[in-house]
Amino acid sequence: MSTEQSVPVPQVLHEAGRRRTFAVISHPDAGKSTLTEALALHARAITSAGAVHAKGDRRGVTSDWMELERERGISVTSAALQFGHRGHVMNLVDTPGHADFSEDTYRVLAAVDCAIMLVDAAKGLEEQTRKLFAVCRHRGVPVITFINKWDRRGRDALALLDDIETHLGITPVPVVWPVGNAGNLRGLVEAGNTEQMLRYTKVPAGTHAALEEQLTSEEAAEQEGEAWTTALEELELVLSSGPGYDQEAFEAGRISPVFFGAALTNIGVKSLLDAVVDLAPAPGPRPLAKGGSREVGEEFSGLVFKIQANMDPAHRDRIAFVRVCSGVFERGMHVTRAASGRSFATKYAHTVFGAERTVVDTAYPGDVVGLINASALRVGDTLFTGKKTEFPPLPAFAPEYFAVARPKDISRSKQFRKGVAQLDEEGVIQVLVSDRRGDQAPVMAAVGPMQFDVILHRMEHEFSSPIALDQLSYRLARITDADGAAALAKARLTNGEVLTRSSDGVLLALFADKWHLNAFQRAQPDILLQPLIATADGA
Repeated sequence: MSTEQSVPVPQVLHEAGRRRTFAVISHPDAGKSTLTEALALHARAITSAGAVHAKGDRRGVTSDWMELERERGISVTSAALQFGHRGHVMNLVDTPGHADFSEDTYRVLAAVDCAIMLVDAAKGLEEQTRKLFAVCRHRGVPVITFINKWDRRGRDALALLDDIETHLGITPVPVVWPVGNAGNLRGLVEAGNTEQMLRYTKVPAGTHAALEEQLTSEEAAEQEGEAWTTALEELELVLSSGPGYDQEAFEAGRISPVFFGAALTNIGVKSLLDAVVDLAPAPGPRPLAKGGSREVGEEFSGLVFKIQANMDPAHRDRIAFVRVCSGVFERGMHVTRAASGRSFATKYAHTVFGAERTVVDTAYPGDVVGLINASALRVGDTLFTGKKTEFPPLPAFAPEYFAVARPKDISRSKQFRKGVAQLDEEGVIQVLVSDRRGDQAPVMAAVGPMQFDVILHRMEHEFSSPIALDQLSYRLARITDADGAAALAKARLTNGEVLTRSSDGVLLALFADKWHLNAFQRAQPDILLQPLIATADGA
């Protein structure tokens, strides 16, 4: 197939305008996977929402497809879900909820145009939520706030908004306000229409959309009394003391529209989904690594933001998730990988709904396409046709946990090497090597210790090579060069060495703690010791 774009630019722009590509960010246990399912349920993309831990006839969540995720009830991989709503194409890129996988979340946020920040009504702003919000601010991703679990006892609504403004430095602007305190949810009222109240009737187990009933303000006052009056007074107070909603301010990250509800019982989710259509920006120009930008209507370009193997255990394949940034993707087209300059055909392409796939023939800016068995691709790669294009690289976070990996069964060395290489390509772990340790004893470098649980599980169950991990005492990593490696070797520190990151050849100097690092720096002030991104909020 020719690399020339066969779809006219006006059609590309029209289709891009119909796309909404977004992620849900939150602290663990705030209800992120539940909300993901509820959004898909309201868009009629699925017929029954699943709890994180499936019970009885209720299945597990669509987005949490990995066995380990189902066992523990957390999200550790990112999944892409595509569905339609009100004539728009919704691309929901699910993110890992656990802090140990913040590096993967950072990559996902490079592929979206908007984020929903999920806040637990009882716990308020939690540490991981703040870190992820900081990443959104750093990347210029506008944020919609959904205060979840309002059907349970929790904090005061006004106090929650005050926390958001105080700790995040962004002005919360209510679009939907709760009638009744947390734990006594009577209904919702829209800021733009205080003449009616929305009342909800829960469906058993929350497996289907809650039944919505509209009450006039007179009916609400008669039936809900003080709860209705208080809700209107609080809403008026917040709106009169703030700047009000402004689309430009939202997209610039100065305000965040706020919604209340309960994802588990599907209350308030439809209003949130409508807001993504009405408020979230469509795909726009994307900055380039060397300045300038790639316009949406130009020829095809895409960003590889995730690689995942063995999503389909029956086929043992590898899928690269690509966010289409400009132009149109057509299955079979030849695209160029910017890092190598080499061209390849995109014969096997899918859209992905959790672990379920559908062959895709055409995709537009904002869509996420899964390229099957494109073995040359790496996380952060730019793909393009026509004029050479390269997007800024996705940075690696600083690992703080290190362990030597060894196969338990030496006869399975081939499977061991294959599994380690695959996990490295996916970015599940950073793999460090050295001549002294050799291929059979690479060092696994993790941002958080749960990453070790994932590789132990996957090496045994996916690559049939159980491994043992021997923890090392290092806690700090710095980028260095050949002179630094030579100086560190000469210093013969008992708690320091230099290893090579196998994914890109970068030399990392490892130290046990800041004391050893500072001592070495004082002795060798001219040696390169460059920090990596330490945490999401250090971006």
